[in-house]
Amino acid sequence: MPRSRVNGNFIDKTSSIVANILLQIIPTTSGEKKAFTYYRDGMLAQSEGNYAEALQNYYEATRVEIDPYDRSYILYNIGLIHTSNREHTKALEYYFQALERNPFLPQAFNNMAVICHYGEQAILQGDSEIAEAWFDQAVEYWKQAIALTPGNYIEAQNWLKITKRFEFE
Repeated sequence: MPRSRVNGNFIDKTSSIVANILLQIIPTTSGEKKAFTYYRDGMLAQSEGNYAEALQNYYEATRVEIDPYDRSYILYNIGLIHTSNREHTKALEYYFQALERNPFLPQAFNNMAVICHYGEQAILQGDSEIAEAWFDQAVEYWKQAIALTPGNYIEAQNWLKITKRFEFE
């Protein structure tokens, strides 16, 4: 039984009912409906912290979803789970894949920058050159995120200003 049918939360049940009605009345192919169901079930599982189930649903969604824009959000969510699991290399791979399909995902650029900002760990280990390389990469990703959504990522903007890595107009 799909996860969307077993969730006990009233609001989630209501949202699932509305989504199911929309899927029935909006002209979509069976593949699109199947992809959406997997994606929705993945989001429900992810919101409950059940990452293994969420990944399983997202992987199934990528198998049937053909629209690049929709695939970008599925790939982005897979990246989020890998980030949460501290699997940063995998997370970066999925964020890159998401951006290849949709270059207007500022949240993917931001998350990539945050991962690169972990260069602080290299400083703690005494390797300032590696730390600087990671920080430089973080700067590039934050510039892209901020360019897409100038009013967001205030903490990143402050870090960029404080470290004199980027001047804003």
